[in-house]
Amino acid sequence: MDKDAENYQLFLETGKDSYFADIVLKYKDGLLLFINTYVVDMAAAEDLSIDAFTVLGVKRPKFKGNSSFKTWLYSIGKNLAIDYLRKKERHKELPLEDYANESSGNEMLDSYIKEEQKQELHKSLSKLKPEYRQVLWLKYFENLSGKEMAVIINKSVHATEMLVNRAKNALREQLEKDGFEYEE
Repeated sequence: MDKDAENYQLFLETGKDSYFADIVLKYKDGLLLFINTYVVDMAAAEDLSIDAFTVLGVKRPKFKGNSSFKTWLYSIGKNLAIDYLRKKERHKELPLEDYANESSGNEMLDSYIKEEQKQELHKSLSKLKPEYRQVLWLKYFENLSGKEMAVIINKSVHATEMLVNRAKNALREQLEKDGFEYEE
């Protein structure tokens, strides 16, 4: 059992907020940015990441240990994001394409992306299909293994690896379209 799973178990057993706070502090930023790859709306992603931690703190689901704690938590966040998108689709306030154009202005992501080449990469990444953005985020920003990513996106490890390869090729093509020049 990893340290985060132990902290969660101790929180469930003792009710001490310090164990829960450790989990929130460790995962709040990564979970927020991961959820944003689904909803492409930073305000909604903030609400959904709070909802994910609320699920842990209020509903207190049992962590079975079938995956890492991080994978389990991100799966909760993914499911909340999917539910949000389904509700949003039923209400049809704006098409999802309109949200994709707003993602380049996310202040939080801009803090992670300081250099000009990284900004170009982010702009090109935001033009990719959501599925591609998600696997690239999980692999390169969250450093998850193929197995962990497969659990989160609910695909086989092989299908996940193929998706990563397609996403990398799509990103390369988008970067070239956007005029990105590779350093020698």
